[in-house]
Amino acid sequence: MKTVKNKKEIFMYYYHLLGDEKFALEYAKYLKAPSLLRLQKISYFCYVDYASKNVFDFKEHITRFDHSLTTALITKKFTSSKKEILSGLFHDIATPCFSHAIDYMNEDCTHQESTEEYTEYILKKDKYLLKCLKEDNIDVEDLVYFKQFSLVDTERPKLCADRLDGIILPGIFWTQNVTPKDIQNIVSSLEVFKNEEGQKELGFTSLQVAQKVMEVSDAIDDFTHSPYDNFLMTLLARITKLAISKKYITYESLYFYTEEELIQILKNTKDTDILSMLNEFLNVKKEEIPNKENPLIKKRVLNPIVNGERLYRI
Repeated sequence: MKTVKNKKEIFMYYYHLLGDEKFALEYAKYLKAPSLLRLQKISYFCYVDYASKNVFDFKEHITRFDHSLTTALITKKFTSSKKEILSGLFHDIATPCFSHAIDYMNEDCTHQESTEEYTEYILKKDKYLLKCLKEDNIDVEDLVYFKQFSLVDTERPKLCADRLDGIILPGIFWTQNVTPKDIQNIVSSLEVFKNEEGQKELGFTSLQVAQKVMEVSDAIDDFTHSPYDNFLMTLLARITKLAISKKYITYESLYFYTEEELIQILKNTKDTDILSMLNEFLNVKKEEIPNKENPLIKKRVLNPIVNGERLYRI
């Protein structure tokens, strides 16, 4: 295991550990799909990593594209099914600009799934992707209904590729309590078990590793329930809602613009209300944020399987 110097290098270590080179060759044509490439310009952290440095000082960034790759790579470790692996790769295709801040705008901060309704529309609008799927005799409906594949996505408190990656990435870049050694231990301890419903579910062969994953997950949950994250997410939701109401943008455009393009549109409006809120988002000081929590925010509960048994039962 080589020495790493920064968070991006830790991510690359994780990426290579999962077997990125073989995947890149086998799925090269899918990595060129326009709908997927757009995610290279969508922040994994709902754009709060570009907010005031006084609140969350992200020095390095990660994207929904990166998350899509690593989710697919985790899936590929445990199945040869191309449709399952592609479902992992395209599971976040309906991520709008500002990601879950749009769920806040839609008054869905509890489940944070309101934006998934665009999954089918976006996949079927990508003609290049449809051509690739046809060549491989894969039905686009398999990607639309990705939740049928429990390795890719499953209900909490169960563990799946999307959820595990959603612990590792914030653990690297946000809570910063995941090291390369932790990643090596997590990946080497991963196993697929049959859960209580007879579904395939990711779990661990090591109790110590499972407890570490729980520790990281709890730390992330504390961050997402903090007054600071709630303030920034809510403010971004208010900015977006106002821009839509004033017809500077449409709701649909959130799914086809990049965040950089959308921010530029907001700046070009010269609308004093929008610019004032955007300035607050970019420059607010931590001590200026009210100590107000939102009890409705999704609780990231987790109870993984360890050697065939739920952690909380051990």
